[in-house]
Amino acid sequence: MTHTVTFFPSGNADTCFIQLDNGRIIIYDYAYTGNPEDKEDLRINLEEEVRERVGDKDSVDVLAFSHFDKDHYQGATDLFWLEHAIKYQSDDRIKIDVLWVPAAAILEAGITDEGRTLRAEARYRLKEGKGIRVFSTPNALDTWLKDNSINPADRADLITDAGNLAPEFSLDTDQVEFFVHSPFAEHCEDGSLVERNTSALFMQAKFEVDSEPTYLLLSADCEFEVLEQIVRVTRHHDNDERLLADINNIPHHCSYLSLAADKGKGKTDPSEDLRWLYEEQSNDGCLLVSTSDPISTGDTTQPPHRQAAAYYKEVAEKVDGEFIVTMEHPKTSAPEPLDIEITGSGPKRKKKLAPAAAIITSTSAPRAGKL
Repeated sequence: MTHTVTFFPSGNADTCFIQLDNGRIIIYDYAYTGNPEDKEDLRINLEEEVRERVGDKDSVDVLAFSHFDKDHYQGATDLFWLEHAIKYQSDDRIKIDVLWVPAAAILEAGITDEGRTLRAEARYRLKEGKGIRVFSTPNALDTWLKDNSINPADRADLITDAGNLAPEFSLDTDQVEFFVHSPFAEHCEDGSLVERNTSALFMQAKFEVDSEPTYLLLSADCEFEVLEQIVRVTRHHDNDERLLADINNIPHHCSYLSLAADKGKGKTDPSEDLRWLYEEQSNDGCLLVSTSDPISTGDTTQPPHRQAAAYYKEVAEKVDGEFIVTMEHPKTSAPEPLDIEITGSGPKRKKKLAPAAAIITSTSAPRAGKL
């Protein structure tokens, strides 16, 4: 039995493609940022890659948008079948069985371009009462439902709060479950003042093959204050397992603001809570994945920040793992998708020996849980 988790070289943008052994597919964020007309652009043709991986299926089981920033949804309205408007419906589009969004995606005002279209899709599905899961139940969401002549109780089965499992998957039937850490309801109360990074999805996927668990953290663009809150709430409930990681999609394209307020000179020093998260909760052999441009040797305003990368590299070294940058994998001059297989032996990263050679699998170091 094998599941596959894939990250793509798309610059500072997020897409995580999860294919389960039973054939079910989860796409966690989708951002096609490359320019196929520019031969110098090394970012992948994401639409082509996703179409190939979806294959003969006419739909994906879940398409999740962690939040409505462009680097998490660009190009989605060109690829996916949207229920709310005929113009987004044609035989070559991929259908979405269930759309996952934070409550802020329903409530946020002032969204433009593709984000506005995707908000319209999320709202349509919630009004129709099918094909969607909304995460967190702020009072503002109840108000929105009532304003649209919908009794909030009639949509309760489509809404999941932090601290619960998304019901679309289970360990018994799929060998994976998704635990919701964030957003908290208070992050989504005022649609005119939504802070997307604060109100974004943060989840842990737990795979289980032959009774061996593998943990994947999907942390979107959460900044350090939100991560600290997640750590404190989780530890308060003695639920440390829910923050273990064998694969960690580190937040916000390796931004120092996901570790601390101070960038630091050579390395960003995280708070005590985040030091615990990375140094105590990263299992042996953990893969820390930065979905970002190559790490610069100099100071940069926008992520990735070399100071944050220095800290994550230090963590990877301590746990005998790897720090991997998607636009540097396997080399900066020719980046390729990062495919990670999950079996009863834990996560294994695929490597290619040569262009014409068959793909082989390299096994990470034996793991020891830190419960």
